[in-house]
Order: sequence, then C-alpha cells, then structure tokens
Amino acid sequence: MIDLQWFAAEDEGRTEEPSEIKLQKARKEGRVAKSSELNGAFVFLFSAATLMLLGSWIYEKLQQVLVFFFTRCTENQIDNPSFAVVCYRYFLMIVFPIAVVSAVAGIAANLIQNKGFIYSTKPIEPKFSKILPKIGEYLKKTVFSFEGGFNVVKSLGKVALITAISYFVIRNNLPELLYMLQSGNIEGCVGRIAQMASKLIMIVAFLFLGISIPDYFVQKKQFIESMKMTKQEVKQEYKEMEGDPEVKRHLEQGQRELLRRNMPKAVAEADVIVTNPTHFAVSLQYQPDIADAPQVTAKGADEVAQLMKRIARENDVPIVENRPLARGLYAETQVGDIIPYSYINAIALVYRQIDYISKRKN
Repeated sequence: MIDLQWFAAEDEGRTEEPSEIKLQKARKEGRVAKSSELNGAFVFLFSAATLMLLGSWIYEKLQQVLVFFFTRCTENQIDNPSFAVVCYRYFLMIVFPIAVVSAVAGIAANLIQNKGFIYSTKPIEPKFSKILPKIGEYLKKTVFSFEGGFNVVKSLGKVALITAISYFVIRNNLPELLYMLQSGNIEGCVGRIAQMASKLIMIVAFLFLGISIPDYFVQKKQFIESMKMTKQEVKQEYKEMEGDPEVKRHLEQGQRELLRRNMPKAVAEADVIVTNPTHFAVSLQYQPDIADAPQVTAKGADEVAQLMKRIARENDVPIVENRPLARGLYAETQVGDIIPYSYINAIALVYRQIDYISKRKN
C-alpha cells in the first residue's frame, strides 16, 4: 500500500513571490537556479572545438606512438620502464589540452548561471536525512511533476535528434566511404571518417547548446516556484527585518515616500477617512496580511484635507468626523505608521460605525 500523502503538495499555500532576502540566503547555502544541460553543452562544445583544432596534431602524436611501439614490438625487454614513460607522456600531451578546456568551460558555465562565484560548504555537509529513502518525494519529483515530464521529453527529443542527424550525415557520405575502401585508400578513408565525425560532433554540440538555453529558463522558473513563500513566512520575515533599526528606518522612509506620491490612490482604497472636520484628515486601511492593526495611508491639513475628503466622496469611502481622534492621529503618526495602541479602542469604534453604515445601505 502506498500512502497517498507521499504525493501531497508540500508547497501548498506558497503563493507569494520569494523575497530578495530569501534568495540571498539560498545563494549563501549554494542553492541557485542552474541547468546541468547548459554545463554539459558548454563542456561538450568547447571540448569538441579543441579536438577539431588539434586534430592534425593529435593524429601526428598517435602516429609517433604507434611507430615507437611497433618498431620495438620484437624486443625481448618488453618490461622496459621507458615504454611506460613514453606511453604516459604521449597520453598526457594528448589529453591535457582537452581536459583544461573542459574544466575552464565547466567553470565558465557555472559562473554564467550563478552570476559569479559561490562558496558554500552547505551542499556537502553530512546529513542523516540525505541517506534516508524518500520514495514518495523521489517519485513526485521525477515522475509525477512538470519537471519529471519535461526531463523525459527532453531526453527522448535529444536521442531522436542525434539519431536523425547521424543518419543523414552518414547516408550522405556513405557512397564516398565505400568507394575509398574499395580502392584501398585507407589513409584517405580514415581522414574522411574523421571529417564526418567532426561535422557530426559539432552539429550535436550546437544542438545541445540550443536545447540547454530554454532548459535553463525552465530550471530557473522551477527554482523560483520552489522558493515561493507563504503569507505567514512573508509576515515573519517582515517582523525579523523590523528588528534591525537601520533596515526599519530605510523601509519606513521608502514606504512613506511611496504613500505620499500615491496619496489619491491611497485615499481611494482606504477603509475610512477620519476628519476634525475642517482642518485635518487621516485615511486608514486595515491589511491583515501586512499588520495586525489599521495603517495610516495618507494624511493632510487644510487644503490637502479637503482634497482627501473630495477623493473619498468620489470613491464612496466613508468619512467619519471625530475631532480628538483626527487631531491625535495627525499629530502622532506618519504616513505608513500602524496606529498607536492608545487609539485602538477609538479606531475600533470607527470601524464599527462604518460597518453599521454599510449594513444600513445594503
């Protein structure tokens, strides 16, 4: 029996976009949007290009190795240490350039995707949970998910494209190869096969690169989806940020400036406008996702107060006259502030009043 809970949505309720703080924290832990296809495409393309550029030189070195060993194959001292030295030396000469280019290409691909170096030991820290079998999570990720289906389609598509390209390349060159074999031109035949293989490898390398680019954007979208936050997490993060006085000060300044610029919109979207009724006006809005009490979204005196009341009437926003409350809020709060605790009861009465008015209208 398979527990259906294994396939439950673990990210249920994660509807909010990830904050910059969460993304930075994930980056410090070594978790970023990355496509292994792009890494492989870079390594394959540049390694193949290096092989093409050094093809003649590599062929020459291989000939030298063959000549060296075939001219000494009849010697009695086959365990001569110089044989091993020659073998290792030629092996390193041939492999080293391609290995260096592959390493540099792999590093470059990671730098491009990660937007710089990331140093973190978090991914390699030993954790007991990593060795526990998570069959449900594995099946959900590899089979019952968009990512799993995308990877299957991507792999099948790559196999199909490589097969088709190989077929057409070989078919177009097959008559010439058969003719060269029949004529006994072995060296020419080897050269022709090398050219054909080079063409095939480069086509496949560029094909892999073309596939890896959309794959990167898919992986990036999947990463952002996995980093989404619940509303509770957003509120908790906001509270933690408020603990830093410098961060809090900058946030308040930015919020107040934004609210000042958007005063007409703030008034139109307010729950209520509290006036005195001539000189002062303060608009309030209660957003449970942001704060546990109403927030001052705009305030004004004299002409600004009259403008706020006109905008409120045009948008059917309730206007409540309460002189002490309006004067107190105007004097003791700034745009963007949560109302002080000392005004909670008075504000509650205001909200009851507008609720009563709304019910009477209905």
